[in-house]
Formats: sequence, structure tokens, C-alpha cells
Amino acid sequence: MHDTVSGEECTASLKELTLLFETAKGCRKCQLAETRKNFVFGEGNAQAELVVIGEAPGAEEDASGRPFVGRSGQLLNKILQAAGFSREEVYICNILKCRPPGNRNPLQGEIDCCMPWLLGQLQIVKPKVILILGKVAANTIFENKLPLGAMRGKVITWKEFDCFITYHPAALLRNPEWKRGCWEDIQLMMGHYEKLRAKKSAPENEN
Repeated sequence: MHDTVSGEECTASLKELTLLFETAKGCRKCQLAETRKNFVFGEGNAQAELVVIGEAPGAEEDASGRPFVGRSGQLLNKILQAAGFSREEVYICNILKCRPPGNRNPLQGEIDCCMPWLLGQLQIVKPKVILILGKVAANTIFENKLPLGAMRGKVITWKEFDCFITYHPAALLRNPEWKRGCWEDIQLMMGHYEKLRAKKSAPENEN
């Protein structure tokens, strides 16, 4: 279903991500370094066409060092499968790489410290589309205070990436009635994604 890349390209991207991780994992730019158990960098395909971004690691992620594990991670895996992706095909990360105490919302200083790591990941992976999970993550990335409903249902361009916003899996677990809206968001994203793939694969001499 998805475009393929050469082994050399994959290896180069993986090396770049590994180097970025080695540089970032010892980060002590903010106070979260004092309370974290693990630096949760991200994981997945170094040349993924879809990148999934959440706001910050939770307790289970902090304990394991992996993004989106536990019940939220299981639900995210199901959402990705419904979109035609396996977890291994995508790249999953958070804006913050360390857990805020008590899972509070990220502070601006923490965001400022962590955003370069996220931008570095995106510049290496170069996804076709980005799926942003939850209001806090979307407000942080787009630097706005809009409600989730005002950002869903459309493509939003951010730093040349096509972004789509939907509910955070944790919110869906608390409010199962929102799952239909989430599926609508995923369908919209996949329709856009397929158009991008078709445009890329079309012969250059076609109008």
C-alpha cells in the first residue's frame, strides 16, 4: 500500500535518527530531567510516511522508555491498523521527551527545550502526513488556543508538513462515543495521503 525506499536511504535515515537520539538522550535543559525515569525519544520507521505526535510521555512510557504503550498504545495500534498501517510502518513520538510530573500539561520553557528534538526527527523522517493526537499537542505545535473541534476536519500546514488532528487515545478510552469522530478524522487524513501518493506516482508528462 505504501511507497518503498531503498535500503541505503533507510540505513542513512536510521543512522541520523540514532545519532540524534545519542545527542538528545542526555538532555538536561529543563527540570524534567530531574524527575524522569527514561528519556522517551520515539520509535518506528526512520522513513515513515506517517508520523504520529502526542504531547508527552505518561507514567508507563516513562517507565518503559517507549511512546504510547499500555491501553492508549493498544488503541493507537488499532487506529493505525484501521488506516492500513502497522505500528512498525509509522514513526511515533511526543513533543516532550520526558514525563511532566503528574502528567500535567507541558510548560512553555519545556516546550522550547524539546521542540528542536522533534523538528530534528521530522527533518530526518520527512513524512508525507502528520497525525497530531489531542488538543494540548495541537495547541503546542500550532501555537494557538483553539478548541479541538476548530482544528479537526481539515489539513493544516505546519513547517511544510500536512497535519491532521484527532482525539488522544486516552481521551477516547474515557469517552468511547468520540471514536466515530476519530474514524472520520482518520478517513480524511487517508484520503489526503492517497492523493499525495497518486500525485507522486503519476507520470511527469501528465497534467
